[in-house]
Amino acid sequence: MLQIPELTAHQASAPKVRNRAGTERAIFLAARDLLAEQGFQGFGINAVARRAGCDKQLIYRYYGGLDGLIEAIGNDLGTWVKDKIPEDTGGMFLLTYGDLMEKLSTYFMEALRDDPLVCKIVAWEVSQDTPQVRRLAEARTKALGKWLDRMKGSLTPPKGVDAATTNAMLFAAIQHLVISAAVSGQFAGVPLKTEKDWEKVAAALRRLVRAIYG
Repeated sequence: MLQIPELTAHQASAPKVRNRAGTERAIFLAARDLLAEQGFQGFGINAVARRAGCDKQLIYRYYGGLDGLIEAIGNDLGTWVKDKIPEDTGGMFLLTYGDLMEKLSTYFMEALRDDPLVCKIVAWEVSQDTPQVRRLAEARTKALGKWLDRMKGSLTPPKGVDAATTNAMLFAAIQHLVISAAVSGQFAGVPLKTEKDWEKVAAALRRLVRAIYG
């Protein structure tokens, strides 16, 4: 007959050992996915806990509540561009500022298309004015600025070109096209559904950059 040893008093009362790092990561990913899928309307402690499969008290313990989770997501957004763009895209590997902006604008468009949460944050920036959205938007904008500065290296734009304003308009246009694709699949009659559609957009973007920067 199989003998099952009895637990000692110490073993019976010993708390379960939790993998804190794993639980924190599960909570973070659940919060990020939930925010991407449902926005702030479906973003709550109970919903995150259900998605993560943990007790909601752990969210308060590890993150201090929803504000702490939003801050963690914002910090993560601070690295999203760096994580998605090849590090060897920088100015030292290119000949002109036009070469740089052609590559960076194309890479940025691809990275944005691949990240539904960032797309939603971009949309929220122009439709919602809440502390949560401002916090996420500031993290994203700061990351984008640092990324551009790092990538350009010692390259400089042609004389007479206001690069800061021009690049802001280029990236704003890219963002709007990606949002329009998610909402309606087109913009101004231009289809934005298939990879062939986006190849046409990328080609037009490259021509536009070259017309400005040479």
